[in-house]
Amino acid sequence: MNPKIRIVNEELLSDNWYLLKKITYMTETTNGSWTSQSRESYDRGNGATILLYNRERQTVILTRQFRIPTYMNGNETGMMIEACAGLLDKESPEDSIRRETEEETGYRIANVQKIGEAYMSPGSVTEILHFFVAEYSSGMKVGEGGGIEEEQENIEVLEYPFQRTLEMIKTGEIKDAKTIMLLQYAQINRLLEPGLRQQQILIAGPYRSGTGDDPNLIRRNMDFMNEMALRIYEAGHLPVLGEWYALPLIEKAGSRTIGDEIFDRIFHPSSVRLLNHCDAVLRIGGPSLGADEMVRTALELGKIVYRDLQEIPPCNGV
Repeated sequence: MNPKIRIVNEELLSDNWYLLKKITYMTETTNGSWTSQSRESYDRGNGATILLYNRERQTVILTRQFRIPTYMNGNETGMMIEACAGLLDKESPEDSIRRETEEETGYRIANVQKIGEAYMSPGSVTEILHFFVAEYSSGMKVGEGGGIEEEQENIEVLEYPFQRTLEMIKTGEIKDAKTIMLLQYAQINRLLEPGLRQQQILIAGPYRSGTGDDPNLIRRNMDFMNEMALRIYEAGHLPVLGEWYALPLIEKAGSRTIGDEIFDRIFHPSSVRLLNHCDAVLRIGGPSLGADEMVRTALELGKIVYRDLQEIPPCNGV
């Protein structure tokens, strides 16, 4: 905690919907003295939002619903065009946004890519919003969406050409901050450009796991991962294997036995370093604690995780 901030008192003003508190606190000034201030803080939990996009159709999925605060502040209809979003409800951001996507839009998505997080109104609201993007297709539609009736949600699902949504920002038809941020992210990163951007894909699979350090079984695992790397290359992407990078370094550093101190010091950490520079991870093969750790780290870093080679869309190599 910040040693220059002291919370003096928290007064609950309302818990009718979420928590509204009056916080009295002391701050240390540059000359060492302390001053007292009071502010109101609204705690509604944290949330997640997502932009669904279709590169082939050049479209995005948005929603429209009534927002009473905007109606009270100049929005004549009270209707807002927004990206799908919702509160976390004690779930991880990834699980929450998958659930919200299906409830609100009717699309069941598997792979989501986290692109960042932000305090949306830090002067008064505690909420951190986690931002995601994901590709959608007609085959992912499993329902009509519209939200949860018990929660009195009445959400209209919209599909717009991407370029039109950028114009709607300029005309004021889209005024929701999270939606503007997601659409501008898609524009800046060229998510909808025809021809998928080439990805650098780290292959995560068993190297030693389940082999008992039998060199023949280890060689079999390497052959399988090299075969997958070739198929990724033929799909127009750049495959990366941690073993390609780590094993020569391990040998040069003087390792004599699989699993000795030098091996352990270099092998897995080298994959973590590579992961920071990759766009995605392909998890293949059987049980492997190291590969599973790569997947967990990739998700935390907002990388794409593929579970099957067929999930990787082909690229023209640009």
